[in-house]
Amino acid sequence: MTKRTAIVTGGARGIGAAVAYRLAADGMSVAVLDLDEAGAKNTAEAIRADGGRAAAITADVTDAASVELAVGRVAQELGPPTVVVNNAGVTRDNLLFKMTEEDWDTVLAVHLRGAFLVTRTAQKYMVEAKFGRIVSISSTSALGNRGQANYSAAKAGIQGLTKTLALELGKFGVTANSIAPGFIETEMTRATAERLGIGFEEYKTERAAAIPVARVGRPEDIAHLASYLVSDGAGFVSGQVIYAAGGPKG
Repeated sequence: MTKRTAIVTGGARGIGAAVAYRLAADGMSVAVLDLDEAGAKNTAEAIRADGGRAAAITADVTDAASVELAVGRVAQELGPPTVVVNNAGVTRDNLLFKMTEEDWDTVLAVHLRGAFLVTRTAQKYMVEAKFGRIVSISSTSALGNRGQANYSAAKAGIQGLTKTLALELGKFGVTANSIAPGFIETEMTRATAERLGIGFEEYKTERAAAIPVARVGRPEDIAHLASYLVSDGAGFVSGQVIYAAGGPKG
């Protein structure tokens, strides 16, 4: 693979960290963007300990100035970013009648505004290089999920954004795709179990029972798929939403 620089947002832990590790193993220089400075540094240090090239960049993906500064640093320190994985996210789950405007705005801002701002800032490097790969993390919740009106709306918006990016940027050698994970074993799903008052192991067992492959997902499952979608060999795959959920969705 030609030496490339990738940005992974929300790379401090979970799916983002797994994707960052995988892309570094693929030979890319990886910028780990996260509001959690310590977590981002941990991911970058682990990559470097394995012989990879990485930098931890603190950024608020909801703030245009912060994103502009962060992406500029990536270009200076690691090289022009031509791969972006939009993974940063938060949850503020609640039923509609209990959901506050702040709950709504926070989730939409991090997931959807964040993906927009990072992609808008990085696309100029892709257009100049006549090569680019954009992968944005959606969710099976885009199909609707009780107690997640904000999260579901944001993840559905990611899918619409992805298809539009594919149409606008394809002529420049840039592809845009979305991965929609099902249940993945992360700190976020652990927090969901806690909110429901269920032990995490019990919660995973319950969820696995409804998954055709009879197990819950792991961050590495998503990292493998992201690795393919950002590769040179995926140049004819664009505008797609791929459900990685252990069975058919969508």
